[in-house]
Amino acid sequence: MRIVLIEANFCGLLLSLCLCSGVGATHHAFAASTSPNTLMPATDAPADALPDAPAQQPPVREKDLPLAILKDQVRIWTSPVRIRAHDLIWLLPLGAATGVTLATDTDTMRELPRDRGFNKDSVNASNALLGSQIAIPVTLYGVGVFKGDARARETGILSGEALADSAVLDQVTKIIFRRERPLYNNASGDFFSSQSGSNKSFPSSHSMLAWTVAAVTAGEYPSKWVQVATYSLASSVSLMRVLGQEHFPTDVLVGGAAGWLIGHYVFEKHQLRHVKTALRPPTTGGY
Repeated sequence: MRIVLIEANFCGLLLSLCLCSGVGATHHAFAASTSPNTLMPATDAPADALPDAPAQQPPVREKDLPLAILKDQVRIWTSPVRIRAHDLIWLLPLGAATGVTLATDTDTMRELPRDRGFNKDSVNASNALLGSQIAIPVTLYGVGVFKGDARARETGILSGEALADSAVLDQVTKIIFRRERPLYNNASGDFFSSQSGSNKSFPSSHSMLAWTVAAVTAGEYPSKWVQVATYSLASSVSLMRVLGQEHFPTDVLVGGAAGWLIGHYVFEKHQLRHVKTALRPPTTGGY
């Protein structure tokens, strides 16, 4: 029982970490960008002068990605110190859901089909679905570069940044938890196992990456149909990993939540730079 509680608490810490990496940065940046000093117009110009247009937001550049990813990692791994009471509004339900799946993981996986053909087809489907999802920002990036579509290019670049952030978190977490796959040891799902080798289960890489791309894509293209399509695709990836006996429900839940939070954080971080630029006072002229 003590080990289960430790595992549940650590899962909650992981979710808190990912949550605050987005919430803390977003709230801080927005507060800075909308402070009274920032919004104060210049007063040393003629009263009838028109204000200058806001400076154009510098485009996201490929060469800036390494430094951006490094800064993201610092915020991600230090984010537990920014946990606030209002974060509990949906962190607690998410933590409760994680506790439920942890308690039922083994029984769930033992009830699902263990047919080699069915499991292999499910795994192949998950690979194809994830490949299709990642192909979306890759294609958009190509369209953006060759056709001069700034939003499409930005979607590709921000997706690349968010995917790199998720990949780092995923691999470090796998090394820490060392959870066995469902097909090992009759789906006992042991954590900190010396038998897991390089084939670790927690969290689900496929789910994390799929939900990362979904969050960025849905943020850049917020229409109802894009939201439904991209999140349905991510949900299908997660489902297929469970049906393929590759991951427990907890693995895909935590992986998907972490992926969405990271993707949303990367998108919002860039959007807040847009807000800050738009609200910047003119350097010459006044109202």
